[in-house]
Amino acid sequence: MFTGIVRELGRVAAFDGARLQIESPLAAAQAAIGDSIAIAGVCLTVVANDDGATLAFDTVPETLSRTSLGRLAAGDVVNVEPALRAGEPLGGHLMQGHVDGLAHARSIEPDAEGRRVWFDVPSQLLRYCVEKGSVAVDGTSLTVAALDDDGFAVALAPHTIAATTLGKLISGDVVNLEVDVLAKYVERLIGPSTMQR
Repeated sequence: MFTGIVRELGRVAAFDGARLQIESPLAAAQAAIGDSIAIAGVCLTVVANDDGATLAFDTVPETLSRTSLGRLAAGDVVNVEPALRAGEPLGGHLMQGHVDGLAHARSIEPDAEGRRVWFDVPSQLLRYCVEKGSVAVDGTSLTVAALDDDGFAVALAPHTIAATTLGKLISGDVVNLEVDVLAKYVERLIGPSTMQR
């Protein structure tokens, strides 16, 4: 499990389409083989930690088809969050690192010291978003500030802009999106037709 509180900005050292290597000194200092780490919001398993600064992960077609990881190249910066450990504070919201789909940055506007960002979201995912509810964008826990027929807006605080990749977003960028898993469970229990009324 993760909480969407990004702990470090990692850098892609290499990616051959299967093995992803991330320079992440803070995470690597504590990571063991088999640990789960969220990279851009995607839960991956550490398969190598050879130098104590660079972690390696294997990606599979299922992951690449549902996420933006396949677009990564050497030098790209990614959000990194190690898995939540028992007793640690829940700073964001509970996340699985199981990306539901992709969203596109529609617009980015200044908002006092922060920024207001609108994302276009597939309708099958937008149904799980509610105003003031939680959503994960590239592994960052955010609050939905507004909704329209095509997507949602979030308000980025100055710390989020500085500490995550969201500070570098430009219109048209593709991001990983994980909606609140609780909404999906509720739908499964009561049925999708009831949820749409």
